[in-house]
Amino acid sequence: MNNEEKDWEVDDLDRKILREVQRDADQTIDEIAGKVGSSRTPVWNRLKKLRANGVIERTVCLINSDKVGLGETFFVSIRTDQHSHEWLEAFKAILRDNPEIQEVHRLTGDVDYIMKVKVANSKAFDAFYRRFIGRINLFNVTSALTMETLKESTELAL
Repeated sequence: MNNEEKDWEVDDLDRKILREVQRDADQTIDEIAGKVGSSRTPVWNRLKKLRANGVIERTVCLINSDKVGLGETFFVSIRTDQHSHEWLEAFKAILRDNPEIQEVHRLTGDVDYIMKVKVANSKAFDAFYRRFIGRINLFNVTSALTMETLKESTELAL
C-alpha cells in the first residue's frame, strides 16, 4: 500500500457511488455517473480505488430465498462454557461447513453467539440442528423461527 492509499478517505462522491452500487451493482458506469452528478471516468477510477482499498470487498447477487425453496429463517442463540482457542477454532470450522448458516455474531451479555440460519422448513432445521449440536460442546442452545420479516437489507446507511 503506498502513502496515497494510506491517507485516502471515503468522501461525499465516493459515498454517493457506494449508495448506488449497493442498491444495484448491475448499473453501468454511465448510469451511476448520471445519478451521482459526475462523469464516466472519475466514477470508474473511484470504483477501482474503492475496490483496491477494500471498501468494496466483492460484488454478489442477492437471491430470493423463497423462490429457491429456502423460505424459513431461524435465529439460534448459543451459550457456551468453553472459551478456549481450540473450542473457537472447532466452532469456526462447523460454521464454514454449514452453508445454512448465513450470519454468526459474538455478543456481549447473556448470549455468547447468535446465528441466522436459512432452511427449507422445520424438518430441515431439525436435521441441521441435530448435526450442529452433535459436533461441538455447547452449554445452552435456543432457536426461534421468524414469523414475518419486517425489514431485511444489505445496504449500509452511507
